[in-house]
Amino acid sequence: MPADEAANAPGGDASNARVIDKEQVIPLDEGWVLNVPDLALEQHAAVYALLDLSSPGLWGVLQGAGLLFFAFAGYARIATLGEEVRDPARTIPRAIGIALAVTFVVYALVAVATLGTLTTWGLAASEAPLSDVVAEAGAEWMRPVVAVAAAVAALGALLALMLGVSRTVLAMARERDLPGLFATVHAGASVPRRAELAVAVAVIGLVLVADLRGAIGFSSFGVLVYYAVANAAALTLRREEGAPPKAVPVLGLGLCLLLAATLPLTSVLAGLAVFALGAAVWAARHRSRQGRSSS
Repeated sequence: MPADEAANAPGGDASNARVIDKEQVIPLDEGWVLNVPDLALEQHAAVYALLDLSSPGLWGVLQGAGLLFFAFAGYARIATLGEEVRDPARTIPRAIGIALAVTFVVYALVAVATLGTLTTWGLAASEAPLSDVVAEAGAEWMRPVVAVAAAVAALGALLALMLGVSRTVLAMARERDLPGLFATVHAGASVPRRAELAVAVAVIGLVLVADLRGAIGFSSFGVLVYYAVANAAALTLRREEGAPPKAVPVLGLGLCLLLAATLPLTSVLAGLAVFALGAAVWAARHRSRQGRSSS
């Protein structure tokens, strides 16, 4: 059917997109044609939202970057293991550099393969992109393999998160910002087992009761804020302490706060509420300590 006989896509611009409902074909001005025969009706909204080619939306790009920021946050967990590795001053910077480089290459290759196979429109409407990639490439038999690999990757990321966060809990317990029972280290294994167990219970509870999509936004906000704090702290370093050029932490601080501000409003408000609660608890404990020390 000619494009001029098709009905306009909902919310779209007739100058750049039209849709044929029966055949589920979307022709574009540039000569591209999107065939989406396998999309459910409720998935069409995601495709239609992308059809306004005249305005890509800088805000949307920034928000997407903010939501995906947590995917690069794992390298920071390496620094929390400083007291458990040999020669941390040399080992940790090298490990962080290698981890960032490998992660960037893997993510870039996956992104190129996914976009090249599904196109932007197909990727926007897909609920299981990597599984759809292998199906589109004619390797339907690999769907279970991709599912197992995704589960293993998620488990690995979860274990790394628990490893790093438990060490943060240990450090906070030592400073009495958390209960002192988490400050103990197992004599034989030299690991904070109580802190690890507490983090594991918290993670399992979160997975069972929370909407993980909302948790990702909340996590991204928290990560961006504490990275902003890290950049602000870097401004106080002296040259002999390995201080970077001032422009680096200033740029990092500004970009972290910008991306945090672009996240969904619910994520921002939830993050601010948690930070406010933590600050209030810290202030109350700090005054209590000062009162005991003065008496």
